[in-house]
Order: sequence, then C-alpha cells, then structure tokens
Amino acid sequence: MESKPQICLVMKKLILLVFSVITFYTHAQTYYFPPNGSNTWDTVSPAQLGWCTQRIDSLYRMLADYKTKAFIVLKDGKIVMERYFGTFTADSSWYWASAGKTVTALLAGIARQEGKLNINDSVSKYLGAGWTNCPPEKERLITVRHQLTMTTGLNYNVADLDCKLPACLTYKADAGTQWYYHNAPYLLIQDVIASASGVTFQQFTSTRLNQKIGTGGIWFDGVFYSRPRAMARFGSLILNKGRWANDTLLRDTAYFKQMVNTSQSLNESYGYLWWLNGKSSYMLPGSTFKFTGKLLPNAPDDLIAALGKNDQKLYVVPSMNLVVVRMGESSDLSPVPVVLDTLIWKELNQIICSPSTDVRDVFEDAHVQLYPNPTTEKVYISGIQAHEIQFITITDMQGRVVYNAQKGVTEIDMSDVQGNTTQSVYFMHISTARGVLHRKLVLSKQAGL
Repeated sequence: MESKPQICLVMKKLILLVFSVITFYTHAQTYYFPPNGSNTWDTVSPAQLGWCTQRIDSLYRMLADYKTKAFIVLKDGKIVMERYFGTFTADSSWYWASAGKTVTALLAGIARQEGKLNINDSVSKYLGAGWTNCPPEKERLITVRHQLTMTTGLNYNVADLDCKLPACLTYKADAGTQWYYHNAPYLLIQDVIASASGVTFQQFTSTRLNQKIGTGGIWFDGVFYSRPRAMARFGSLILNKGRWANDTLLRDTAYFKQMVNTSQSLNESYGYLWWLNGKSSYMLPGSTFKFTGKLLPNAPDDLIAALGKNDQKLYVVPSMNLVVVRMGESSDLSPVPVVLDTLIWKELNQIICSPSTDVRDVFEDAHVQLYPNPTTEKVYISGIQAHEIQFITITDMQGRVVYNAQKGVTEIDMSDVQGNTTQSVYFMHISTARGVLHRKLVLSKQAGL
C-alpha cells in the first residue's frame, strides 16, 4: 500500500498534468489560424493591444530607408501590422534565402517522424558513398544531424560554398568538431530527404507543409520563394510547436525541442538551422570566432529566428505570442545578421511599450568611429579604449572573414586584408564586453576618395 506522501506526490503530478493540458487547449482555442486557400485573415489594431502607436510611423520610415518590401507582425495569430513598400504587394513573391533553411529543418523532422529518416545515420546511407572527396572513413562520420547543425567538418576554404559536387567537399576536421556556416552540406539535406522519402523535395514540401497550412511556396535552386503571408503562416506553425489549427504536422516533440534549442557545444546560438537568442555566446556566418553575449541584445531571450541573405527575417517569440516577418533587399548595413535586427527591435520595443530585455544597443554608440574612412592604407578606431576591445573581425560584402585581430588593437594596416582590391567595402565587427559594434569601412587605393 502506498504511503500518504507518495499519494500526495502522485496527486500533485496529476494536477500539473491537467493544468498543462488545459493551458495547451486554451491557447489552441485563442490562437488564430487563417483559413487555407483564402486571403481572409483576422486583424487586431495596435491600439486595441495597448501599444504605443505613435512610434509606428518611425518604424515604417526606418524599414523603407533600408529597402524593405514587406513587413508583418502577428499577435496571437492576428495581423497587427502589415505594410508593403514600393510596387511590392501582398500577392508578390520573394525569396527566403537562408531563412528557408528552417523549412528544411521542419521537413527533416517530419521525415524522421514518418520513419523515413534517421538523423543519426551517416549521410552516405542516403546519398551513397563518394558524395564528398573526403577519405571514406571521414565521410562516414558525417551524419544528417551534422548537416542540420553546421558541424560537418567539411573544408570551407573553397571558391564556392554552394558547390555540392564531391570535388568541392573536402575534409578539414572530423564531423562534430567544427562549426561553420557552410551552405553546400545544408543544400544536400534536401537531397537526403528526397532520397529517404522517394519523392522530390518539392513534392515532400507540398504534401507535408504547403497543403496543410496554405503556404504555397516553391523551391528553386534550393531557395524557397513565397508570398510574405506564407512566411507568417510558417511562423505561426513554429510558434505552436508544429501544430496548425486542429492538425499537428510535427508530433515528434523531442525533435522539435532539439530543433529550437542549442544543438551542439560549439555555437550556443544555433539549433537545427534555427538561430537562437538569449545565449551567452554566438558565432556568425563567415566566421570561426565566438562572440560573447546574446545574438540580438535588445530582443526577447526566447526569440528564435530564421535569418537569410539580404536581411530576410522571421522572428518567433513564444513569450509574447509574436511572429514578425521582414522581406526585402539588403539593407547594406552589414552582410551578417544582427545589425538590422537591432534597429527593428529597437522600434518594436517602443511600439509594444515593452522595455528591452537587455538595452546594450551598442550599434547606436556614435562615439566609436573609424578614421580615415575611406582609407588608403591604415585605419584607426576612436572613441573606445584599447583595453575594451576583445577582438576585431573584418568581413567582405559576402560575409567572408578577411581579417582577425586580437585584443587591444586600435590601429589596423589594411594591406593585411585578404583579397585587397582597388576599392572595396568591408564591415568591421568590434567585440567588447558590452556587445559587438558594426561599422562600414571603405578601402580605396585612390587618394582623395
């Protein structure tokens, strides 16, 4: 016979379980899902939510200045803000770039759920031996999980990071020991899913995602294209942990949890192709350096993000029941994520009338400057003490790291920059204890520029 304390413990667990179920179904009933095959979408005004509406025009001006085409904010699934710029409309399609990686991550989970894919299997099981130019024993070490986490160990010092040919995929480190944002191994996940499922990747996407939630997107050369509201639909699906209305697309809760949490020890801020906020450090595309602090200092800690080239962005914030979409051309602020994100969240925090979880908006520190800029040879950093600088990274327009410097450097000889050309635009990332500053730098061999 069970003791009284044991009975009490069981009762407490049952009460917690019932409470969790009630909470889940209450959320399910209150969250709005737009009907498939229709342009109908419920809205709620910012004023109804008690937001600070006087800041909205400032946000829209900033978005227009930085070449935005579409911007959408959902609260509880309903549209709070929706704005299109120039000739772009709600019916226009745009590319997701690397933000589409998150769609692939979800589809890998669905393939695993169906028993068609084991992410712990060697990629060779699905693509055959010789899919790389690595020694066979090293190739066999690479699993689908390594593809999902950017830890394949394949050599990133190649001319084309998108090249999927075996000749482009050479050994650099054992799988699982190196994090690098290498696009080709990611693109091959789509081939893995096609091989595992027996249908094309587009067909798998259509039947498992598009037809279920009404996204209607298509893949072209490995890149996902859709209307802006389709990205918002996908954000709602992720916010609801793979559930859409009364249908649960991804029932594999273990996989979902792994997908949106730190997936390896090398880059805390990366899950399965999702970017994660609120961690103590992060790495960025094109770099092997680890930056201290959160990825997006002035955004909510529980934010997860789909980030793509030229500032394609999808933010999902569970604590706020918020989904945010930004599509458009490059803001030209920096080829790496986090710069435009900082500006967007600065405005959103003021509109939502909610203070930032961390106000380290170091991007706004106007005292830190580069001079001369443009420069013909040397560049100096002013407005910050040498001992405050932890390290410096310089990237080119493609996001490739061309220069690294250790702490305490305030003078840089640009002749040391790799790929030095007659005139080039670079981005300097200055890591400090307060966060990372990002500055545009122009190098010119022509005096007077």
